[in-house]
Amino acid sequence: MNGPRSAYTASMPNEIPQEPEADAVSLSVETEDVVELNLDESSEDDLQTMADAVASEYPTQVVPELDQEDLSQPLNDTGISLDLVSALSEAERQMDDLMRREAELMDQQRRLAADFNNFRNRAQRDISLSVEQAERKVLLEFLPVLDNFDRGLSATYQDVDSFRAGVELIRKQFLEALRRLNVEALPLQVGDPFDALHAEALATFSDPSLPEGAVAAVYERGFNLRGQLLRAARVVVNRLDKPEIS
Repeated sequence: MNGPRSAYTASMPNEIPQEPEADAVSLSVETEDVVELNLDESSEDDLQTMADAVASEYPTQVVPELDQEDLSQPLNDTGISLDLVSALSEAERQMDDLMRREAELMDQQRRLAADFNNFRNRAQRDISLSVEQAERKVLLEFLPVLDNFDRGLSATYQDVDSFRAGVELIRKQFLEALRRLNVEALPLQVGDPFDALHAEALATFSDPSLPEGAVAAVYERGFNLRGQLLRAARVVVNRLDKPEIS
């Protein structure tokens, strides 16, 4: 027992073995991001220098500055701001309103086109009916005159004066029918001044008893319809011969 103990005691060193120097410990890695560190340098200045050296090995990435308004606007999961989502919703709502308004206007336009077509057809029917009624009124006014002409032709007269009196009655009846239709004869007689607005000159005649430019004869009478000229009178105008100057 004593032998081995003495051997063990003799083999142990009296001093604490010192750690190998830091110069012997070095890390050699073939990468760009590894920087050799010296463990013996412990001062704060050396550590700051090493930190700056390590930081200089990495590229600097500039982070854009954000405005305060951008920071105040929250983002949803898709990265779109809530204001943009609300603007899109408002645009869709306005589009739906415009499409609904367009449909309403198209329906209104179709209704107006149908109403106008019905109005046009109704107006044409009314005009045709009015023309037919006017024609019936005119014909009904003159048919009795034709009946009296037929009776006068079938009657026997004792003399010419009796026949003339019958024709005069038919003429009065005819003028009365014209009056009911708002047709009146122009009050133009022989000796009246010639009026180019209501009369048409067919020829000239020289009558010393009539003034120059007067109506010498009425070939066709003129008529007015509701105060407007319906037919101009056709007359002969008097022209006096001027004496020759010697």
